[in-house]
Amino acid sequence: MKLQDVILKAMAKKISWMEAAEIAGVTDRTMRRIRDRYEEFGYTGLFDQRRGKRSTHRIPMETAEEVLRLYREVYFDFNIRHFHEKLQEEHEIRLSYTWVQQALQGAGLVAKRRKRGPHRPMPGMLLHIDGSKHRWLQNDRWHDLIVILDDATSENYYAQLVEEESTRTVMEALREVIETRGLFCSLYSDRGSHFFVTPKAGEKVDKHRLTQVGGQ
Repeated sequence: MKLQDVILKAMAKKISWMEAAEIAGVTDRTMRRIRDRYEEFGYTGLFDQRRGKRSTHRIPMETAEEVLRLYREVYFDFNIRHFHEKLQEEHEIRLSYTWVQQALQGAGLVAKRRKRGPHRPMPGMLLHIDGSKHRWLQNDRWHDLIVILDDATSENYYAQLVEEESTRTVMEALREVIETRGLFCSLYSDRGSHFFVTPKAGEKVDKHRLTQVGGQ
């Protein structure tokens, strides 16, 4: 736990200053000196704290304690945005929203939100179909390998060697996947002619002219 968070919890009366010293791993005397320094130079939340120099973001310790007390005793059921507005409108305490948010979270009065990871589709929602031409059988004959993968899990839903990738072979692959796995939400592929109509090579596909595969 950060030292600032320990001090915030003590200021919010969630723990005693003696308990704060124990959690921070310092003596009671050291914790008193830390508290005295905050009282002298102000509590800057989670901003820079420059020892021996007043911060431009200086927040008097009594103000910080009052903010935490108000939330704990009066506005405990308010969200941070609404509480921040009440501080200004009802109590004439004008602090930045970020400072209030960090102070409440550091004191343990408001839970910190987990950062969301990059969006990933659910299994079975988004499939990828691809065809690859190669001498797969180690002879002179060329075959296309049609593969359908689940984008979320990379699980192989279908793999089949065919003489040539075409509308018929692609439709057969999709039918087997739907019959065995169920209907998917989206499918992405390359710009093969059985998927898209491209009036001129290298230009954009015509989204209004659907192929047999696209129309399904």
